Amino acid sequence: MQGWAARARLPEFPWDRLVPYGDTARSHADGIVDLSIGTPVDPTPVVVQEALKAAADAPGYPLTIGSPALRAALVTWSARRLGAEVTEANVLPSIGSKELVALLPSLLGLSGQKILIPALAYPTYDAGARLAGCEPVPTDDPTAHDPAGVGLVWVNSPSNPTGEVLSTERLTAIVEWGRRHGVLVASDECYLELGWDVEPVSVLHPSVSGSSVDGVLALHSLSKRSNLAGYRAGFAVGDATAVRLVIEARKHIGLLPPAPVQAATVAALADDTHVAAQRDRYRARREALRTAVEKAGFKVEHSEAGLYLWCTRDEDCWETVSWLALRGILVAPGAFYGAAGSRHIRMALTATDERVAAAVERLTA
Repeated sequence: MQGWAARARLPEFPWDRLVPYGDTARSHADGIVDLSIGTPVDPTPVVVQEALKAAADAPGYPLTIGSPALRAALVTWSARRLGAEVTEANVLPSIGSKELVALLPSLLGLSGQKILIPALAYPTYDAGARLAGCEPVPTDDPTAHDPAGVGLVWVNSPSNPTGEVLSTERLTAIVEWGRRHGVLVASDECYLELGWDVEPVSVLHPSVSGSSVDGVLALHSLSKRSNLAGYRAGFAVGDATAVRLVIEARKHIGLLPPAPVQAATVAALADDTHVAAQRDRYRARREALRTAVEKAGFKVEHSEAGLYLWCTRDEDCWETVSWLALRGILVAPGAFYGAAGSRHIRMALTATDERVAAAVERLTA
């Protein structure tokens, strides 16, 4: 092939394969319990809605770097919640965290280099590497790799899909490896505020990165912790050079978080009350679902943080997906996240209390 047609082929969009199982689950007499994608279902906090409405008169172009209020809010929040002392040169807003997961290798100009990604990972890490003309390399241990030709290391803690939380020592080893070899370490931390059995730590925390954020970049999202998936509100914090390069590229592309969304983000970051309330909702759903799946014969692995239960019945994941679909429950097959997930399923906590109760009843009947 020539020209545009020669682009490296992207992986199949995984969710398309789940459609027939969704049809089966929807045929259940009491309706579907959708625990697959993990989209928030609880109300967007009123304080955030009000901030969005107040900023609705926005005839001009928003700033790629974020409004002064947003930049100040990101600096303040990073210190309060991540323990990271940064300046406005270290922060940038994004259109959700997925934008940067997909585009960071491209925005940094890493074409032709290797991108190390978790062995079990959100599929967008792989797709983002391929879009940039890079080679995605799944690994459980980035520090064991030859650094030659490596342009970026992705870390995801708490993990999607497994809910695994990397220890401070493990994160420190990865950061030190990256700095030693001049490789940027990007940490996807969008579930950081949803720790259950352990308290996750940011790659920017001084216990991990010391007194500097050089060589590290942390990605965050308000989609889950604030029920803002529909707003596409995310941001990155960390290495000033990486932030500058990404901002310059995004100016040319026109990736501009809308001004009302920027105002809503400021309000969301300033209010911890709604975050605590949402954590309580997810905690209750997690306890109910975990008890039910274990009674149904599943083994729950990792899942110490985040929005998912990583489960197995020690069979091919599609058999488990089918078994659950016949009971009106739709989940994600572990194979979506890598070969190591072929005997697991991922079950999201993002369903209403009524739907979670329905799933519990069906699993324990």
